[in-house]
Amino acid sequence: MNYKILVLLLFICCISCESPEKHEILYYNGTIYTAEKENQNIEAVAVRNGIISAIGTKKDLLKQCDEATQKVDLKGAFMMPGIIEGHGHFSGLGKSLINLNLLQTKSWDEIVEMVAEKVKDAKPGEWIEGRGWHQEKWEEVPGHSHHGYPYHYELSAVSPDNPVLLKHASGHALFANEKAMEIAGITKESVSDPGGEIVRDFDQNALGVFEERAMNLIYRMLQKYEEGLSQKELDDRWYLAIEKAQKECLQKGITSFQDAGSKIYEIQRFQKLADEGKFDLRLWAMIRDSTDKVIDVVDELKTIDRGNGYFTCNAIKSEIDGALGSYGAWLLEPYDDKPDFYGQNTTDISEVKRIAELAIENDIQLCVHAIGDRGNREMLDLFESLGHTRNKDWRWRMEHTQHVAPKDIPRFAELGVVASMQAVHCTSDSPFVVKRLGEERARTGAYAWRSLIDAGALVTNGTDAPVEDVDPIVSIYSSVTRKRVAYPDAFFPEQSMTREEALQSYTINNAKAAFEEDKKGSIKVGKFADFTVLSKNLLTCEEDEILDTKVKMTIVGGEVKYSNN
Repeated sequence: MNYKILVLLLFICCISCESPEKHEILYYNGTIYTAEKENQNIEAVAVRNGIISAIGTKKDLLKQCDEATQKVDLKGAFMMPGIIEGHGHFSGLGKSLINLNLLQTKSWDEIVEMVAEKVKDAKPGEWIEGRGWHQEKWEEVPGHSHHGYPYHYELSAVSPDNPVLLKHASGHALFANEKAMEIAGITKESVSDPGGEIVRDFDQNALGVFEERAMNLIYRMLQKYEEGLSQKELDDRWYLAIEKAQKECLQKGITSFQDAGSKIYEIQRFQKLADEGKFDLRLWAMIRDSTDKVIDVVDELKTIDRGNGYFTCNAIKSEIDGALGSYGAWLLEPYDDKPDFYGQNTTDISEVKRIAELAIENDIQLCVHAIGDRGNREMLDLFESLGHTRNKDWRWRMEHTQHVAPKDIPRFAELGVVASMQAVHCTSDSPFVVKRLGEERARTGAYAWRSLIDAGALVTNGTDAPVEDVDPIVSIYSSVTRKRVAYPDAFFPEQSMTREEALQSYTINNAKAAFEEDKKGSIKVGKFADFTVLSKNLLTCEEDEILDTKVKMTIVGGEVKYSNN
């Protein structure tokens, strides 16, 4: 045989006989839930270069490791695909961690006291901001109130020199004190922007509550104030909020976050943070800004897997109505507790159509905030008229889908529209839903996960943080029990999810809703090594034990970003 040929054959043989590349990390000795129909009984997961490199038995995978492999003993913990927050507001979450957080307040007096404490450290003229109050969740109705809303007098008394803006938990109303209303020039003659309401008593006195588009009257003044601050001060505050949001999510087991609407400048900053490797979790964002502004830059904002898979912007958001708690949800029939009032159509349908056409032109997803049954029907009609079908697989999303007329429920599956829902909203809102809608409408169409799933719709999960705490464990508990924390009664429990459906809604379903199921959402070879490790098996633990579940590790790209071991 020719000598050169012999050398070549020996070289090829040596290459083919080389041992395969060893795994960098091996996780074993835990209960592993993959969110895949197959491979449900695996014992170990291997990782290499931030990607899942193998799954199988501990014995087989150990053969593919060497002394350099990091071997992680899960010590019986529950390991699942990294939890994906399916609808939240990332910078808003961070901002809520800097400003007054009113989510847990139980009375108007408590809120007034919190503002009074904040005033002590504030300079005259400095705006005081907060978010999270909800009049329907207070343990007592304020003594001086109208439609359950308090008057501003007590709040104004403790903050005479500081304008105060307290955002409703839903984000669809705000409370302003006298100083803020004075700066905004609010009088008995003041009128709201279309699609909003200045809440007044029978004598036309403004209580301090501004619903939906009326909020702009106060926001414009806050914006004017911020224009007087240095750019560095504003930037530092924004970046601090992002840092706090990341830390909060990782501590609660979240590896990916679907941001439900950011301004153009925020998208640009997210791109830069991803390029600089400064994200510790994966962020997927919707553009939410003036349509005229977005038209000019949408091609620059659209980006997929930037920064090694840490940032994607491939969606645009609009809205059709407001929130149920603030009478903003657009209904087919009047509110039970506000006769002759049907809610707010906050964005003209023609404008939503314009945004939808922009989405089609640029091949990005459309996501529309729709809460009331009329809001959902109008959007389903619009989607269908523009050619949205399951076969085209556009996966346009209806954000919230809180109240849907029974006849419209099958249309989500028929059209391939994603029902982007937040289970914790159901239980959090349960004290007032029947009051707003009446027994029959609440029973047949409010937070109808079971009906939507049975009809074949893709149902996702999240918290809408900072509207609710970003904690996914509470939302999973809500999904399977329909119970509010610390309250025994379930809200129409026939609409509950199974344990596995709840976990899927927070993993593979959220991934599918963002066209990311090929890279995340389940434990499968080739996907990102993103895992959430919990103290309890959410598939089998007792119902009441779900809330006792602790996050032991949050792992993103194979790196432990949070540990509580």
